[in-house]
Amino acid sequence: MGGRGGSLLSLDGGIMTRSWGSCLLLLTILLALVASTDPGKNKVKVLRELKVVNASNANVKQCLWFAMQEYNKESEDKYLFQVVKTVQVQLQVTDRLEYFIDVEIGRSNCRKFSNSTENCAIQENSKLEKKVMCSFLVGALPWNGEFMVMKKQCADA
Repeated sequence: MGGRGGSLLSLDGGIMTRSWGSCLLLLTILLALVASTDPGKNKVKVLRELKVVNASNANVKQCLWFAMQEYNKESEDKYLFQVVKTVQVQLQVTDRLEYFIDVEIGRSNCRKFSNSTENCAIQENSKLEKKVMCSFLVGALPWNGEFMVMKKQCADA
């Protein structure tokens, strides 16, 4: 097994040792790079801190409409839910507009898969009445028509 052929099986283990040494060196360098990365660099930079905004703002209305569409899509309820009351809206600016929206929603008298949702009213029949408090975090790039529910937390009211 002289020469350079069959080098991994050489009896002295010289080339094999060098290969493992190279792998260990590369692994050490990789680990050092990962360990030295600043975890803060991966966080989204806040350009403007949370500020209360008016619920009648056009962007807020779009975000809330989108959040309710997503809520109703994911809900297993047979009826659509609608906003009863907007409690508070806050805006934070990062790489997008981030709306923190707290609302009270209620079960409407419109079934999910009916064609008309124009005349929906909140259920007042005691058996069907249901109210839920929700906090939505909606990320928006409204100028691009992009909306995304980043967080949703709801509990029966």
